Amino acid sequence: MKRLFYLTLAATLCFVGCKHTENQKTQDNTMNAKESYNEVAGRKNFGPDHALVTTPQPCVMIATWDKDHTPDVMMAAWAGQYDYKQIVVSMSKHKTTENLERTGAFTVSFADIRTVAESDYFGLVSGNKVPDKVAKVGFTFTPSPNVDAPIIDQYPLTLECKVVSWADGILVGEVVNMSADESILTDGKVDLAKLQPIVFDAASMTYRSIGDVVGQAWGAGKIFTE
Repeated sequence: MKRLFYLTLAATLCFVGCKHTENQKTQDNTMNAKESYNEVAGRKNFGPDHALVTTPQPCVMIATWDKDHTPDVMMAAWAGQYDYKQIVVSMSKHKTTENLERTGAFTVSFADIRTVAESDYFGLVSGNKVPDKVAKVGFTFTPSPNVDAPIIDQYPLTLECKVVSWADGILVGEVVNMSADESILTDGKVDLAKLQPIVFDAASMTYRSIGDVVGQAWGAGKIFTE
């Protein structure tokens, strides 16, 4: 951290010299990074040191109990289905992982267009600093009847999960039950047009809503099999 005032001119010169060295290292690293890949002709090349655009990235909301049995929620953008009944989440160690290690359970919900601000807040603020952040945004919760974790009432789709493994920043969970509010169902199935989940756009650092149906899964490609 920079001092508010430099006591001597020597200290100032030392600081400037250090900054020059850091800038030179940054330039060298950038050059080395560029040299480590070959550019694709006819396209803009971003190289390896750039935010990956692996769209879509669902805005997964992970809810756990803290040590005082207060609900805690965080947003995770690097998550997805791992197996038929399993999900995987990449995360660093923080309050949620401490909760997971203690309870061995969590719930997963999905941010939607109705909860953009609240969900983003859960990703911005640590439960270590604001332990009552769920209540602060006006959300309520119900204890899961299947795992030792809270269900956030305002998220209409929830997966109740038990921890299968947690190591090296990778969480694998087994889904014990999936529950959905009637408001997002059509003919007894979850309807994404009603759920209206959002995804994280790393290219523009924004949230986007899921769009219209554009084709039938395992059907649109049959025009090439005929």
